[in-house]
Amino acid sequence: MIRKLAAIALSGAVLAGLAGVTSAFADAGINILMNQAKILKLSRPADTIIIGNPEIADASVQDSSTIILTGRGFGVTNIVVIDTDGMPLLDEQVSVSRATANSVRVFRRSAVQTLSCTPYCEGAFRTGAEQASDEMVLQAN
Repeated sequence: MIRKLAAIALSGAVLAGLAGVTSAFADAGINILMNQAKILKLSRPADTIIIGNPEIADASVQDSSTIILTGRGFGVTNIVVIDTDGMPLLDEQVSVSRATANSVRVFRRSAVQTLSCTPYCEGAFRTGAEQASDEMVLQAN
């Protein structure tokens, strides 16, 4: 009986440790909202910037050590920044998500309407990525 209790306690400790590891990985990388920008400051001047999928995120150069990262579509991609010596300055995962604060999505049979409620609810601008996402949701149902 004592061995069973010890095994249960040990497996609980292992699972709790794994849950901590999973949440640490979920928080890793750069999180950005669609249609918003984030400033990235680099420790040294950059020479080359590579975005894995430019339909998800876009990068523009402000100066040699400042990059503006903009969320363009939903999903996960990465950004790699290399200096003049070919050494990586930044290699991060980029997650772009929809802004959900102060917005409401109304589903009516075969249509989806997104309302921006700041403070009154009005029709919100939807990018091509948002329209495609809404169409995929409707087709799945």
